[in-house]
Order: sequence, then C-alpha cells, then structure tokens
Amino acid sequence: MNFMEICLARFSARKYTDELVSDEDMTYILESLQAAPSAVNRQPWKFVVVKSEEAKEKLQRCYDRDWFKTAPVYVIAFKNKNEEWVRKFDSKPHGDIDVAIAVEHLCLAATDCGLGTCWVCNYNPQLLAELFPQPDGFEAVAIIPIGHISPDCPQTPKTRKDLSVIVEEI
Repeated sequence: MNFMEICLARFSARKYTDELVSDEDMTYILESLQAAPSAVNRQPWKFVVVKSEEAKEKLQRCYDRDWFKTAPVYVIAFKNKNEEWVRKFDSKPHGDIDVAIAVEHLCLAATDCGLGTCWVCNYNPQLLAELFPQPDGFEAVAIIPIGHISPDCPQTPKTRKDLSVIVEEI
C-alpha cells in the first residue's frame, strides 16, 4: 500500500482473532515508534509491550470490554513528564503530543502489516498505575491493542469533514 492507502485503511479495530502477531511484525511496529519525531527530539516516552497472559489479565482489568480482551498483544504508551519539552511562552507541555505522534506511527505501521489497532484512552488510570508501576514522572497516555482483525469486526465507513471546512488558506 502507498501512504494514503495505509491512512485510509487504518480504523479502530474492536475485534481480533487469536492468531499471534509475528515477531517480525512486532519489530517493524516498534521500530516505527523509534522513528517518530518529538519536540526538540526529547523522545519523552516509554512503551510497554504486554504479551504474557498474566500481564494481559491485569491490563484487561483497567479497561473491561469484551472486544479488548480479544487482542493478542498490547502496547501501553507512557509519557515522561520529566523529559517532555515545555513551550516557554505559555508553559504548554508537549509530552502528550509527542506520544500521540509515536502511537499513530505504531497504528500506521500495524496497518501496513495487515494488522488492526485501536486507541484506548478510556481506561482506569489509577488502576493502570497501580498494576504497571513506572518511575516517577511517567504517566500512561494510551493503550493500543494490536492483532489480526476478526472477519466479523465491526467497521463503520469513515466520515471526514470536507477539506474546505478544516483547511483555511490566507
């Protein structure tokens, strides 16, 4: 697929088969994280790959949805608040933005491998911090399930605002 085809093919997959994600695909996906840009190249992130049954069961407690439990692997995206760049003019931290860029790299790379992903942000952050403790300053931003998309996975057609509504030329 070319880049635009990958962008259009990516969707929030909410049902996976039990087929494992290959090591080759996971390496490709994780290398896409490494290639992501960040403000002032701070790379204020950490990504925890959740594969073991014990760790998956713990993570599934943080977001208790049946479809979520079908994923064979997850990535928890953390930002490092101690390393994120902060704009001096208004003190706006960019850690969430940097992690979001990297996560979308992950999602597009997974799509390129024929895999599905879904951004999950509606998890219990307190429980996640308790079950997956990180060093001081680290905060979870998103959980990304990754897997082979089930043939009966719901997929609604993409609707996007017209370019004339979202783009302004001056």
